[in-house]
Amino acid sequence: MKKIVPAKLQKGDEVRIVAPARSFKIIGQDSRECAAKRFADMGLKVTFGKYMASEEMDLMGSSSVEHRVFDMMEAFKDKNVKAIFTIIGGANSNQILPYLDYDVIKNNPKIFCGFSDITALLNAIYAKTGMITFHGPHYSSIGCIKGSEYTLENLQNMLMGAQKGELLPSKEWSDDPWFIDQNDRHFIKNEGWWVINPGQARGTIIGGNIGTFDLLLGTSFRPKFEKDTILFIEDCFTSAGDAGAFDRHLQALMYQDDFKNVAGIVVGRFQKASEVSREKLEFILNKPELKHLPIIANVDFGHTTPLTTFPIGGTATIDGDKIFIEL
Repeated sequence: MKKIVPAKLQKGDEVRIVAPARSFKIIGQDSRECAAKRFADMGLKVTFGKYMASEEMDLMGSSSVEHRVFDMMEAFKDKNVKAIFTIIGGANSNQILPYLDYDVIKNNPKIFCGFSDITALLNAIYAKTGMITFHGPHYSSIGCIKGSEYTLENLQNMLMGAQKGELLPSKEWSDDPWFIDQNDRHFIKNEGWWVINPGQARGTIIGGNIGTFDLLLGTSFRPKFEKDTILFIEDCFTSAGDAGAFDRHLQALMYQDDFKNVAGIVVGRFQKASEVSREKLEFILNKPELKHLPIIANVDFGHTTPLTTFPIGGTATIDGDKIFIEL
């Protein structure tokens, strides 16, 4: 596949915010104000999708498929827009995949950034167009007032700066529901990466939220695991979001014919409620099919804060206990 690298952001550029999953309506005013200020501090102009800004919300917490597609495609068509950020995740961005015009996206490459349920869009766009997308914070995530220094530093490096470098552990992390109470925060010292299987590997980054990624299996929206794929995966806590759910999601990936091309695995940090300890994760990953792969876990992406930004379709290098990212 011929890769398309969107232009990096410059000060003065316009960034469009869209809601391909949950509605803007659920985002609190304090998060909105904080995110707006931080984008302004980066020298970026923020505009909002037509239907996102109207704060439509149906019984599933989203706007209609038609309106979500409209806002996505208008953002790609608008020559003034240099990057597109999602407002938040959800559970239904895969509904809009068949209705996007991938030729328009391919001919108008620009930064597209989000995570969680947006994993479906990040990978579908890369699979259909070859355009590198970015697994990184939502607009709402940038509105997290405390503990966001690491998130912002990594975001700016990947979208506006060198666009490469060693991925280093954050000093501390939190799993507090900051979107409910921005002040009630409790931070945990980061013990660093967990080297589950030592080794070296280099290849193309594919992945994101593993439950969402598995929704793409058997479709043309799932990127192929080409030779030397580095699989980045994380799982969020739900009523079924425990170790067993992660295990079966991973097993589904391992049954794919092209999984043999996976050269290494990077696992994001689990939420506390998931109760996935290092011991339990090592047990899950102790599979004969994985013993030859370097695996590093407890990395700063997933559903805790802070978050790193990495490119879907970019390149990762695993070297012992080190991870390097580049476009």
